[in-house]
Amino acid sequence: MIVAWLSIENFRNHRATKLSFDAQRTLIVGPNGHGKTNLLEAIALLDGSGSFRGASAETLVRSGCERAFVRAEIQRNRRAHLVEMEIAAGGRSRAQVNGQRVRSLRDLAEVVSTVVFCPADLSIAAGGPSVRRELLDSVLTVTDREYRATRLDFERILRQRNNLLKQAGHRPDAEAMTALDVWDAQLATAGEVIARRREALCSALSAPAGAAYDQLAGSAVELRLSYAAEWRHHTLAEALAQARRDDLRRGTTTVGPHRDDMTVCLDGLPARTHASQGEQRSIALALRLAQHRCTAQISKVEPVVLLDDVFSELDEDRARRLVGCLPAAQIVVTSATGHVPSGIEGHSHVHVRDGEAAPAKR
Repeated sequence: MIVAWLSIENFRNHRATKLSFDAQRTLIVGPNGHGKTNLLEAIALLDGSGSFRGASAETLVRSGCERAFVRAEIQRNRRAHLVEMEIAAGGRSRAQVNGQRVRSLRDLAEVVSTVVFCPADLSIAAGGPSVRRELLDSVLTVTDREYRATRLDFERILRQRNNLLKQAGHRPDAEAMTALDVWDAQLATAGEVIARRREALCSALSAPAGAAYDQLAGSAVELRLSYAAEWRHHTLAEALAQARRDDLRRGTTTVGPHRDDMTVCLDGLPARTHASQGEQRSIALALRLAQHRCTAQISKVEPVVLLDDVFSELDEDRARRLVGCLPAAQIVVTSATGHVPSGIEGHSHVHVRDGEAAPAKR
């Protein structure tokens, strides 16, 4: 997959920017805080997964404006697709492909596929479960249409169940209990599918992540991934029934895929608590590389690689090893200094300052 060009209007600090990208390497250079990452964020938004910085729509729209627009020409399997997104500061965002509106933003994954490497990725190994769940879901959303639909159903059912739990309080009546039975059955059906797919993906990611980690670290260490869900000793229906009293007391659903985790172990020890910061950084990079490989193998399309100032966070040896691990895909990389390791130099250079981008003088 190739991003041929990107056009953004009233997006973050960019009033109107249009850029063409080299099919292999594009280096975006500029001072920190001037809008380099915003360009990568705009590209990544077009896969329908939301901002990799966790930003709300209101934050994405330029101050003083009501909406922002992101457009790009995507070349996939020798076909060109025009992907357009309208981001509303105070309403629902919309998108279309080749002039046809998509029902859900997540359906953009049928056309656009990206993998983002950024300094915040350290949280993949060191942070909470939601970061690792999101990594699994990002692969499955792109590669599995049924999973995408099931996850949307699960989220809708979960919202309904949680609303009912809050309304019912500590003394639910017969009507509330009957409604809970209905939501529990639906949640269990969708949740079992999600857990099975995530568990299978953990197994699929383990080998490529382990191989990538060995290359990045320069040593052979066992990296193991496993899906962690305490309720998997039972069915989700049984787990929900056992947790119902506690759920009513708390007003929220306490068991299910929305609470699960992916355990990452290094030589048999949990990386979150036992790995050094350098090891955690290598784990994060290895998992992103494995994410790219699995996505490419399943979808038969190479996702675009977006490297957001990653090399500034790495020592020279680790940076050189990462370059050696990068896939043969289109790569867009940002740098505050323009100095990047040998092998990652941009065929095309762009300079960004104060939300304006232009070809850099070389």
